[in-house]
Amino acid sequence: MAASAKGMVPFGEYRTWYRVTGELPATRPALVVLHGGPGATHDALIGLAALAKDGWPVVHYDQIGNGGSTHLPDRGADFWTVQLFLDELDNLLRSLRIADDYVLFGHSWGGILAAKHASAVPPGLRGLVIADAPASYPLWRSEMDRLRAELPPGVDDTLRKHEAAGTTGSREYVEAMSVFYRKHVCRLNPWPREFTAMLMEIQNDPTVYFTMNGPSEFHVTGTLRDFSVTDCIADIRAPTLLISGRHDEATPAVVRPYHDLIPDVRWEIFEESSHAPCLEEPERFHEVMLAFLEGLG
Repeated sequence: MAASAKGMVPFGEYRTWYRVTGELPATRPALVVLHGGPGATHDALIGLAALAKDGWPVVHYDQIGNGGSTHLPDRGADFWTVQLFLDELDNLLRSLRIADDYVLFGHSWGGILAAKHASAVPPGLRGLVIADAPASYPLWRSEMDRLRAELPPGVDDTLRKHEAAGTTGSREYVEAMSVFYRKHVCRLNPWPREFTAMLMEIQNDPTVYFTMNGPSEFHVTGTLRDFSVTDCIADIRAPTLLISGRHDEATPAVVRPYHDLIPDVRWEIFEESSHAPCLEEPERFHEVMLAFLEGLG
């Protein structure tokens, strides 16, 4: 669906790129979309814009460091913090004048970021969707070891050889990595254009991804390796929808703390999906999202 507006929001000395589908202000809360990574872009989640046809304005944005927002390839790990991205989100909400009436959709890293935001009980937050997201990176790392061990013979050995040698940019590592990605990140063949566009954006400037995450989804060596929101998500008061795929790298073990700790929550599992139900089961995804939004009253 075509954008109604695109622009830049000043964020201190930097700028955040955003895209609006539908009209602001609106009679319904705006759905603000937080992409994954950290260090990815909005591209793989563009399908959410279709909800504007049902009367829900949708705001996509690229988090600082990637996509259309300010790139800062020379900044070190002390700059790329969770608080930076929380502050950027707050700034975007205020700048678009939707801070008093909005819903958050967070995918993967965006989900854990949205949960952290929601745990502060912002008064304008009407609903929260946490999609394919871990509640704890220590749990995530443990589950990645399990999923890696279940890959075809020799694949994990190849991955670990290059991880130990520091050659994760090699062709052999990338080819072995794709075995995991095609099983647990996006099972469609070929990968949709929106998904490959997001991957290409990470490759164009991997600063944030490499610093905070690491060289791959399953080898988390960055600053987030010990980050968790399990200590604060019981404070979330917004109605919450959990989404995950049956074949997701975000396994039930890493999603379950949200289900067990958030007071008002329900969990939808997409049987034919991995980490991208928005792309893998778009019709059911739209139905589930619309039912949740309509249920917010």
